[in-house]
Order: sequence, then C-alpha cells, then structure tokens
Amino acid sequence: MTVTATQGRRQRKRSSSRRPADVVRETLLNLAAIGGAACILLTLAAIVFHVTLIMFKTGSMSPAIPAGSLAVVREVPASSVRVGDVVTVDRPGRLPVTHRVTSVKSADGGASVLTLKGDANRVEDPAPYTVSKVRIVLYSVPGLAYIVAGASNPWVLGDTTVAVAVLVTWALWPRPEHPGKDRRARTGVRT
Repeated sequence: MTVTATQGRRQRKRSSSRRPADVVRETLLNLAAIGGAACILLTLAAIVFHVTLIMFKTGSMSPAIPAGSLAVVREVPASSVRVGDVVTVDRPGRLPVTHRVTSVKSADGGASVLTLKGDANRVEDPAPYTVSKVRIVLYSVPGLAYIVAGASNPWVLGDTTVAVAVLVTWALWPRPEHPGKDRRARTGVRT
C-alpha cells in the first residue's frame, strides 16, 4: 500500500485533532488525580510528622491569629516549648486552649508547667497547665477555618461525592467513534 502525502497529512490531522469534550474530560480527570495524590501525600505527612489542623473560633489570639483562622500544629514535647511560642494544650473534659506561652517551668517526669495568655486577653489563663506534650502552632491562615467548616457540612460532602461519581462515570463511559472518521479506517479496508 502506498500512502500519498495528502493522505498522510489527513491521517496525522485526524489523530491530532481532539474534540473539546475530550480535552475537558482529560483535564478534569488529571485535576482530580492531582487532588487525590495531594490528599494522600498530606495525610501521610500528617501521620509521619504528627501534624494536625485546628480552627480558631474565638478572637483570644487576635490580632496575630484572628477568629476564623486555620492553623497547622505539630505535637512536640512540652520541654521544647519556649516563652513566646503559641501552643495548644488539651484540657480534660473541655475544649483545648491555644494561647501564647508566658512562662515555662520544669516538673517531675519530663513534664512542664506552662502559663498561657491569649494575645487579646488582659490577664493570663487562671491556672497553669502541667503537660508532657503540646501542639505548637507552625503557621495560620486567617479566614480559612470558615471554608473548612463549610466543606465539612454533610450536604457539601454528599454533593461532592455525587459530583466526583458523575465525573468518573462520564470520563470512563464508552464513547462511540468520532462521526467524521473515514469509514475505511474503522473497518480496516485498504486502498
């Protein structure tokens, strides 16, 4: 079989031209794959490095960390904490508190006694905290807690699940051949 230059150009043009729906489908699938890979990597990093997220519901750390901020925290021994660090301390039967360290004293068994104060508060917390581990604030992003809280709404999670299922179904559903393709190319007829 001999292929003329014109036939070769037509074949290359057909194979290189893609429908807009194909481009959109591939782009969305690639973005979903990148997002999924990022989620897996971030989860592994959180487990390995003992990193978690906390949301600030009050303004006790304003202006440094205003209400509605999302902070990345890492669990560390309390003995490594210094005055000026912002730490989260767990309180039995109550919500954790995240304030700035104003004093550190050593205690028995590797524990430390921490005195904390919120930047916006006039006085230190009523009682010091005796702890062996705390979560230190690495950085925070103002306003991001509202987005995370909104995304954790059951309706939003359900809608996201349905949208991803529709995207995967649409992307992987068998497609008919392109209507403009040459009939001979589909059937394998040689000229």
